[in-house]
Amino acid sequence: MVVSSKPILENSSHIKTCKPHVSDDHFSIDIPVIDMLDPQAKFHITKACQEFGFFKVVNHDVPKETITKLEGEAVKFFDLPQCEKDKAGPANPFGYGNKRIGTNGDVGWIEYLLFSTNSELISEKSVNIPGNSHLFWCAVNEYVSGVRNIACLVLEMIAEGLKIEPKNVLSKLLRDQKSDSCFRLNHYRPCTQLEALSGGRNLIGFGEHTDPQVISVLRSNNTTGLQICLKDGTWVSVPPDHYSFFIIVGDSLQVMTNGRFWSVRHRVLANSLKSRLSMIYFGGPPLSAKIAPLSSLMEAGEESLYEEFTWGEYKKSAYLTRLGDNRLGLFEKKIKIRQYGHNLLI
Repeated sequence: MVVSSKPILENSSHIKTCKPHVSDDHFSIDIPVIDMLDPQAKFHITKACQEFGFFKVVNHDVPKETITKLEGEAVKFFDLPQCEKDKAGPANPFGYGNKRIGTNGDVGWIEYLLFSTNSELISEKSVNIPGNSHLFWCAVNEYVSGVRNIACLVLEMIAEGLKIEPKNVLSKLLRDQKSDSCFRLNHYRPCTQLEALSGGRNLIGFGEHTDPQVISVLRSNNTTGLQICLKDGTWVSVPPDHYSFFIIVGDSLQVMTNGRFWSVRHRVLANSLKSRLSMIYFGGPPLSAKIAPLSSLMEAGEESLYEEFTWGEYKKSAYLTRLGDNRLGLFEKKIKIRQYGHNLLI
């Protein structure tokens, strides 16, 4: 998929905001904000996952120092000369990548570092980081440990909110020693108006897509760009928040809730004024884990909307698709229903 089919670079006066305001040329909404210390948080999270597949969490346990330490190390890396950064690549799929997103022709206005992670520390030998790499890896592992805990706590609150037993039925997938989770640092340098006019295909920082894993935990610096797509197809911008985290429902969680939760499509627009740095933890299950609607959640007579698959099968399938493809479409069931005496397939 070509990441952008038409020029859509927007300056700060045209980018949609998430304040409760409607105008003639764009639409905005309030992004759900969940206080992790609120006794009712589990119910608010469940509602946000059903309506948006996306929400912001505040009052989390990750110290500001952990966030700023990793951001500082990431900035140092992305400020290196190109020849030095290239030593950490090419991404295959882990390591340093530049503009290319995956292996199927998708490109973006981006450079990134992608690491594999599980319940153990990310190995310093996994990617060659120039300079004082020890400080870099310490910052990465401290940060990943913190956001993994957020992801697991959110999943346990989801289980409570949906009255699923046991409470750790979802979080144990991420805490498993064979968890196929990963972590990515994204850097988008400013895109000037001249570059926007001469290179239309690079106007999108990261093209629209869903995350295939169970759950993602995202933060960025104070630069706009992130947008989510509502169920009616409307794109809305998400105001950045330096010290809060955004939670994204992944394809696997949509399947495990039998479509109750929604894997939200999202993208990043190039910014014409400032560089954007984002950090994303993708919480994935073990490759052998079976992905199917949870039996404890299914109501009497409810049919599964999806064929059962392993995470390894779905991951392999996802790598063969373009960024914006509907990956779950290959695993959706044709369900026979009876209506007015006729059998219909949906």
